[in-house]
Amino acid sequence: MSPALSPAPGVLPALAGLERARLDWRRDDIGEEVPHSTAFDDVYFSRHDGRAETEHVFIAANDLPRRFREWRESRPFVIGETGFGTGLNMLCAWACFAAHAPPEARLHLVSTEKFPLDRNDLARALDAWPELAERAERLMSQWPEPVAGVHRLWLDDRVTLDLHLGDSVERLALLDGQVDTWFLDGFAPAKNPEMWRPELFAVMAARSRPGATLATFTCAGVVKRGLAAAGFRWRKVPGFGRKREMLAGELATPVVDRRRAATPWFLPPPPRPARHVAVIGAGIAGAATAAALARRGVAVTLIERETPGSGGSGNRQGALYVKLAAETNVQSRVYLAGLLYSRRWLEALDPERTLWDDCGVLQLATSEKEARRQSRFLAHHSLPESVVHGVTADETSRLAGTQIFHGGLEYLGAGWVRPAALCARLAATSGITLRRAEVVDVAPHETGWSLMLADGECLSADQVVVATAALANRFMQTAALPLQPVRGQLSCLPLPPGAPTLGRVICAGGYVSPALNGVLSFGASFSPHDTDTGIRQADHAANLAELEATLPAFMAALREAGARLDPAHLDGRAAVRAASPDKSPYAGPVPDAKTWRRDYAVLARDATRVPDTPGRHHAGLWISAAHGARGLASAPLCAEVIASRICDEPMPLEGALVDHLHPGRRLIRELITRQTNG
Repeated sequence: MSPALSPAPGVLPALAGLERARLDWRRDDIGEEVPHSTAFDDVYFSRHDGRAETEHVFIAANDLPRRFREWRESRPFVIGETGFGTGLNMLCAWACFAAHAPPEARLHLVSTEKFPLDRNDLARALDAWPELAERAERLMSQWPEPVAGVHRLWLDDRVTLDLHLGDSVERLALLDGQVDTWFLDGFAPAKNPEMWRPELFAVMAARSRPGATLATFTCAGVVKRGLAAAGFRWRKVPGFGRKREMLAGELATPVVDRRRAATPWFLPPPPRPARHVAVIGAGIAGAATAAALARRGVAVTLIERETPGSGGSGNRQGALYVKLAAETNVQSRVYLAGLLYSRRWLEALDPERTLWDDCGVLQLATSEKEARRQSRFLAHHSLPESVVHGVTADETSRLAGTQIFHGGLEYLGAGWVRPAALCARLAATSGITLRRAEVVDVAPHETGWSLMLADGECLSADQVVVATAALANRFMQTAALPLQPVRGQLSCLPLPPGAPTLGRVICAGGYVSPALNGVLSFGASFSPHDTDTGIRQADHAANLAELEATLPAFMAALREAGARLDPAHLDGRAAVRAASPDKSPYAGPVPDAKTWRRDYAVLARDATRVPDTPGRHHAGLWISAAHGARGLASAPLCAEVIASRICDEPMPLEGALVDHLHPGRRLIRELITRQTNG
C-alpha cells in the first residue's frame, strides 16, 4: 500500500450554468465535415475513422469484450471518462457491453465534461454513425441542461450514465464511487494542458478500484509522469492510424482515499447481499425506492397499510418545484439536482404525460422581502434561463393567463404531478410485490431482517428501507431521528363551464395548479405538530384567502363564471407530511445512535478532535423520509441515493451532498451543539 493520498476534496461552487462548447464544422482530409473546437483548436473525432479509433484506443486497449463476457459481479461494471465530448466513446462502450455481457450484468458510465455540447450539435455529430442512432437518441432525449453537477441518465434497463458537468479534477474529487476502467480522453495535452495536470491522475487513482485499467491516445511526457506519480503502471502499445503509439496501463499501487477523514461517521457501510429488499411505505419516497431497486433486478416487497399514495402522497395534484436559497448552500444544491432529475425521470417513466405536466412554475415575489431575496438569488447564481430566470409582473400575467401584480422567478422545467397515480404506477413495476399490511417491528437476524406485521405474520428480507413519513422513527432503530409531523390541507374547487384556468403553477404563500379534469387544486395549509387528517372548513377559508391575496383578478374571473367560492362547498384532502429540523430529507443508512454517541462523544468537548472510527450502522437498514412539501423534487433522487448504495454503484450526487442527506447528520450536530452551548 502506498501512503495515504488525498486529492483536494473540491469546493461546491455556486449554482451555475456552464459555458457550452464553442465549435465549428470543418472538412477533414477526406472531405467529411467534423466538429472542431474553436476554444482548443482541435477536432472531437475524425468522421471517417472516429469510431474505429475509439474501438482501438479505449475498448480494445482496456480488454472490454473479454471483461464484459466474464463479468459476474452483482454490482455494475464502472467506466470512468475524462471528457465526454460527443459521447462517442460511451456509446461504443454501451454497444460493446450489449454485444458481450451476460444478460444479468449491468454497466455504469461516469463521464466529466466542462464544456457540454448544445443538443443540436450533439445530434449533428452523432449522425455520422447510423448504427449508433438508436442509442444516440436515448442519450439526446435526456440531454441535461448545462448546470454544474451530476446528471443521471437511464440509457436502458441495464446501462446508467452519470454526466458530471464541470472541471474534470473538481468533478472527480467530488465523485462518490469507484471505477473499474478509465477512458483518459480530452483534447490533446498541448491543446488543453489545464486538464492533464498531476491532480487529475491523483484523483483518478483515489477513485479507482484495485487493478483498475486505463487507456489514452496520447504518449505525452506529462501524462506518463503524472500517471506514474499517482500509482499507475503504464506501457506503450500500438496507436491508431497515424499515431504510432498510445498508452495503456493499470493501477499498480492502491491508494488510501482520505476524503472522509474529517467525517468518518459518513463512511458508507460495506456492501451486503440484496437479493430481496422490503420497502415499508408506498408513498412517493417508498414507491420510488422500490422501483429503483426493481430496475436493478432486486426482488422487492413493497408494504403499505392502505394503498399506494394514501398518505402525504395522495393528493390529486402536487407541485413539482423548489425554492432555492439566495446564497449557495448544500440544501439548494440537493433540491436543484432533485428537480432536474425528477424532470428526466418523469419523462422516461411517462412520456405521454398522463401523470404530470411540465407547464412551468411561477414563484411570485408578493412582498418586498421576497423581492429582495429573489434579486440576491439572480445576482448570486448564473443558472441557465431554461432552468430559472426572473420575470416581470407583465410577464407573469402573460404566462399565467391572468393579471398578476408581482414579478418573480419562472422555473421552466417544473410543473405539477398526480402523486397518487404516480405511486400506483411505480408500485406496479415488474419485480415489485405489493403487500397490504402494517409493519409493527423490525429486527435483525443472522442473514437479514425480520418484519413483524400487525396480524402476527413475520416476513424476512435481506435489507429493509423505511419510508413511512412522520411514522418513520417509530422503530427502535430509527427512534433517534427527529421528525416533525406537519398537517396540510388541500382545497379542490370544481369549475363551472367557461371558468378560466391557469397556464402555470403559481407559488407564493401557497400554490395553485392549472385545473385538472375541471377541478382546481390549491393550498395547502401548514400546521406543524398536527396529525389530524379531518377536513376543516377554517383551512378551506384560509386557502381561499391566500388565493385571493395572490391572484385577485383570477378569483374575480372565477366569481364571474359562477364558481362557488364558499369554504362550505369545497372538496379537499388533509394529510400529514414529515420534516427534519434542517428541512432536508433523510436518505441513507440508519446509524446506530447509541454507538455514535459513544464513539463520537469527544465532539461534545472539542469539535476539532475527530476520531478515526467509522460510523456504525444497523446493517442493511435504510431510511427515506422528511421530504416535506417538496417530495416530488427530492424523493426520486433520494431513491437513487439509497438504491445506488445498496447495489454498490457510484452515487448520483457529489459526496458532500450524499453526506448532507445522511440520517446521522443530526446525531453529530447534536453532539457539536452540546459542545458549542457549553
